[in-house]
Amino acid sequence: PGANLVNLCHQETIQIVPLSGPSSIFMALMASGFNGQQFTFHGYLPIEAKEKAKKIREMEMAVNRSGQTQIFIEAPYRNRKLLQFLAETCRPETLICVACMISSSDESIITLSAAEWSARATEIDKKPVVFLIGM
Repeated sequence: PGANLVNLCHQETIQIVPLSGPSSIFMALMASGFNGQQFTFHGYLPIEAKEKAKKIREMEMAVNRSGQTQIFIEAPYRNRKLLQFLAETCRPETLICVACMISSSDESIITLSAAEWSARATEIDKKPVVFLIGM
């Protein structure tokens, strides 16, 4: 939603001054152990299961083809379901990083295979999380 306001400011020749500071997306990438030279940020994945599975498989193929890290986010109340869906949809050896609560005292950044995530209980609902797929 902020993009609309920024575009309006540009149209009205109002100066935009970005504030420097940490970006959870870049911090997650740095801590993931994945390729930081080539990556794509996808924002939110599709909500519908078929489309979401298709997008996840496309991202997984991009990782395997070029080593390009894939980064995305989810609404906090759907994080646990998305992680479960990723673990079920990705190949067992595909690496998934879950970067939760970045820069807080409860920070957790863990990279495991899809198979390992499927066997692991984690409480990430209602918390800000950045998801990454990489190698």
